[in-house]
Amino acid sequence: MNVFVLNCGSSSVKFQVINTDLELFDVDGDRTLVKGQIERLGHRDSIINFQVVGYEPFKAVQPVENCREAITRMKDWMESPKTKIPGILGWHDIHAIAHRVVHGGEKFTKSVLIDKKVISQIEECSDLAPLHNPANLKGIAGCYEIFGDKIPQVAVFDTSFHSTVSKEVFLCAIPYEFYEKYSIRRYGFHGTSHRYLAYRYRQLTGKNREDVNIITMHLGNGCSACAIRNGYSVDTSMGMTPLQGLIMGTRSGDIDPTILLYLCQKGIGSLPKIFDILNKKSGLAGISGISGDMREIEKAASEGHERARLAMKMFATRAKKYVGYYMAGLNNCGAVVFSAGIGENSPTIRSMICANMDGLGILIDEELNKKAVGGRSMKISRPESKVEVWVIHTDEELLMARDAVRVVRNVERTW
Repeated sequence: MNVFVLNCGSSSVKFQVINTDLELFDVDGDRTLVKGQIERLGHRDSIINFQVVGYEPFKAVQPVENCREAITRMKDWMESPKTKIPGILGWHDIHAIAHRVVHGGEKFTKSVLIDKKVISQIEECSDLAPLHNPANLKGIAGCYEIFGDKIPQVAVFDTSFHSTVSKEVFLCAIPYEFYEKYSIRRYGFHGTSHRYLAYRYRQLTGKNREDVNIITMHLGNGCSACAIRNGYSVDTSMGMTPLQGLIMGTRSGDIDPTILLYLCQKGIGSLPKIFDILNKKSGLAGISGISGDMREIEKAASEGHERARLAMKMFATRAKKYVGYYMAGLNNCGAVVFSAGIGENSPTIRSMICANMDGLGILIDEELNKKAVGGRSMKISRPESKVEVWVIHTDEELLMARDAVRVVRNVERTW
């Protein structure tokens, strides 16, 4: 099956076309045929970048108003006689569309076929993710407007992998009625990535799912940690929203909530303005004063920039705290897995996080650590390390495509 995988955000749209099938799931027979993205939606200088894998990309800077127009641009480019896609002659060769949906609340514990009821339920969850779900819904609506109901559409939820987290872990220590009335609780995010990492680790090590007891560290512009026991999520760092947990590119992560009231009293601004600061002007960017991009921060730190060094130390310290916390909860942790932009490409940050953890059985091989860049998946721990350390390239789009195949064919997932 050829699956059109779509990720619609507020200012960008990303897509891939992936050829995958149930019979190929355990032999890496999947193929990404096409990929691309449009950034800066709503601007005159939107950045377009489309590519048939293995060929030169198409690049342009043109105005693209919204998500629907972005999908139309993708469709028109794919249908152009100049675009030669192996195995695809037209949209009749696209068998399903997989949408990333950030928040499924307590309504969705797995990927589902989209219909009017599902759309309504996703809308109901928009209060919990006001920056994300409305954009995801625009992608779904755009596809219905462009393709009608000829191509089945599937929603894949960031939160669903964490639906196995127990009540004593996901509840907040506030009056219980707030959970009952307003669904306030920890939901967790990046679930598609954490789930893929658990599967890929099992595949690389030859373990059964029930033997997968690991900590996965999705470290990119957004960052989250996940404790996985017997192949299932049992704890995760993000909370009701993606603001909680680790220090991120522009997000603060964990913070004393009283600070919000204090900043209001100091005249910094209204509560919405302060939340905007916590989401968009904090984290690595706020600490370093340079950027939220770890590559720029590492470069500045190597040149002696003290606040860049401080940002790196704080980032690593917070991540280390979650590793130790989850190791205590798992009791028999088999591995720590690093992934995403920073996790896959920064030997320095991995080394800082794992430093002085030999008492917990974590020992990395610095030479192997240096080699694990550019999307390589490999073990970087020393032979005597009681807890393995891995770098594994995440592939959320592949998991979304595979889920779409399962849902369309009505086959229960086994991982």
